[in-house]
Amino acid sequence: MPGAAGQVTDTVAVLDWFLSAGERRNPASRLDGRHPGGVAWSTGNVARPLVHGSTYFAELHRCVTQLRRGDVLLFTDWRGDPDQRLTGHADSAVSRTFCQAARSGVDVRGLLWRSHLDKLAFSAAENRHLGEVIEAAGGECLLDMRVRTGGSHHQKFVVLRHPGRPDLDVAFVGGIDLCHGRRDDADHRGDPQPQLMAKVYGPQPPWHDVMVALRGPVVGDVEAVFRERWEDPQPLTRNPLHWIAERARREDRHAGKLPPQLPDPRPVGTHAVQLLRTYPKRLGSYPFAPDGERSVAHGYTKALRRARCLVYVEDQYLWSTEVASTFADALRVQPGLHVVAVLPHHPDQDGRFSMPPNLVGRDRALSRMREAGGDRVAFYGVENSSGTPVYVHAKVCVVDDTWATIGSDNFNRRSWTHDSELSAAVLDDTRDPRSPLDPGGLGDGARTYARDLRLQLIREHLDRRDDDGLIDPLDAFDALRRSATALQAWRDCGRAGPRPPGRLRPLVDPALSSTKTRWATQVYLRVYDPDGRPRALRRSGEF
Repeated sequence: MPGAAGQVTDTVAVLDWFLSAGERRNPASRLDGRHPGGVAWSTGNVARPLVHGSTYFAELHRCVTQLRRGDVLLFTDWRGDPDQRLTGHADSAVSRTFCQAARSGVDVRGLLWRSHLDKLAFSAAENRHLGEVIEAAGGECLLDMRVRTGGSHHQKFVVLRHPGRPDLDVAFVGGIDLCHGRRDDADHRGDPQPQLMAKVYGPQPPWHDVMVALRGPVVGDVEAVFRERWEDPQPLTRNPLHWIAERARREDRHAGKLPPQLPDPRPVGTHAVQLLRTYPKRLGSYPFAPDGERSVAHGYTKALRRARCLVYVEDQYLWSTEVASTFADALRVQPGLHVVAVLPHHPDQDGRFSMPPNLVGRDRALSRMREAGGDRVAFYGVENSSGTPVYVHAKVCVVDDTWATIGSDNFNRRSWTHDSELSAAVLDDTRDPRSPLDPGGLGDGARTYARDLRLQLIREHLDRRDDDGLIDPLDAFDALRRSATALQAWRDCGRAGPRPPGRLRPLVDPALSSTKTRWATQVYLRVYDPDGRPRALRRSGEF
């Protein structure tokens, strides 16, 4: 299959790792039909990880300020704070940056989740205000509540198109919202504009997160995802109270016509990229996913079945027993497989009724994986040099240094079935020349993108600037364990002597009483981690 600069994509390897159009199990989507031969991915791309909110926000600000009249800015978000600064400068707020683009003639369109009430720790007012200022500047921003009951639009992406300048086209995909608390950096001292969280995270909670910048033909794919949602003919909300409020505030309730989609950018690199999504089965149904779409679940399941050496995960919510069973099955079938998961030390909220369901959900999942993998499974939390826990919001997975994802989805049932999600899975044509050449032993070879992503994240967690002893995935597994053990021992001994290098400690959740466990389990299953699958799939336990 043609790639960029005369290279040829390793089609066999791509088919081994990526979903075919049939395996996506959503023929109603336009995503795969837009590719020659109905191939379910694009080739010739460049994917560049943007680790930390400060890195992403600075790049987004740079790219948006380059837009000019006739260009297009499309974005979706779970939460948007109008005054969130994209850089350290006062004039870099999200609202100011996007509104300046709109006033200069850029076609700005946004889809913000309508959200729940602010008093429930959500962001209805903030999202509405961001939409209002963009509309006032000449853009169009819709509050989208076309979700399953109790669900959300959790996709976070931005698409920038430049008619006549396609080399500037870019799409950003991942887990970082345009809101307070996200603009942290590698030192993890937190965003100067913090978001209120559990007390253990302090007044300026440290935050670890990742996006990916995509260039090449895949930009057209991300735009297609936006257009499917934008052109959904259903009302933006089914709630009569919302209708009354919309009329009173004169909110925009109808999507304007988008300009015709430009041709996809030309091939520019060596990365094959597949977009994985989640949409639930919902009342009225999505025209582009009438039975929902669970390609996030299918994509991970296919990749984990091919895992042989190391699965490296960073995630906010590793909860669901169904999701954990996917890992557990792989661990049982492959006795040499190891799994590392970097997770938050503590839930983001510490209320009497909010924290226990978090802990119950995670304990169920981690216990299942430990039962299957024993000491081949390791779970860690992150802290900064001052000992303050770092909240891990990243959604990253690297399998055998070959296949890697960055996206908005967590490893829980909600993200795999219930909320809207978008992730970018990447398979690099370029094989990494460093030993071991083929960690999985299946002939796929380590790929430069996946290995570099894993090493970048591990170097930070170990306070390292070099890769010595980390290139071999199993050596890295041992290095992480040694570092985490040493840091925990230092803390257990009263922090006597110099602090060992590294930021990871073993994850240990507090025990809950039997009474708390009983009620928290029911709340977890019904509210925190709901199931958006059609009834037949729920009964069968399949995705």
